[in-house]
Amino acid sequence: MTLYKNGSFVHDSWITIHEGEEISPAGHVIAPLSWWQAERQAFAESHVPIGIRVEPGATIDDFIADLPRFALIALVIPKFQDGRAYSTARLLRERHGFKGELRAIGEVLIDQIQPMLRCGFDAFEISDPVTQAALEAGRIPGVTHFYQPGVNEAPQAGARPWLRQV
Repeated sequence: MTLYKNGSFVHDSWITIHEGEEISPAGHVIAPLSWWQAERQAFAESHVPIGIRVEPGATIDDFIADLPRFALIALVIPKFQDGRAYSTARLLRERHGFKGELRAIGEVLIDQIQPMLRCGFDAFEISDPVTQAALEAGRIPGVTHFYQPGVNEAPQAGARPWLRQV
């Protein structure tokens, strides 16, 4: 997988662990939410950066109490039709003020990058070769007029303030 962030491909300093694997004491790991729920007490006094991987169907209530503890939240998108991660991303940014990295993982396609950015995602694990080639070439399809504001977008002045442009 390649990591796309801030308009370019970057080195991923995070390690994804799976159920049953040992966690590095140095941190910078992305652990499954279920692992974090079972092991959170072991890291109560630790200050190592921790990330969690949130599967579709998990609710924010499952981890909101620990939100300040996470440096990264990876939201899984199992297929492009599944929009639950968009809603979760927006809630994390706007309602709960999450300032860490919000990463989309799974089936991330080129047409989803702009809407995901508007929902608050700021990093993307890219596995689709067509998406990777388009991003490398700088071809991100985009829309210029929106009827709803995106995360961190200022309202547009004028006769129709609900109409936003980026």
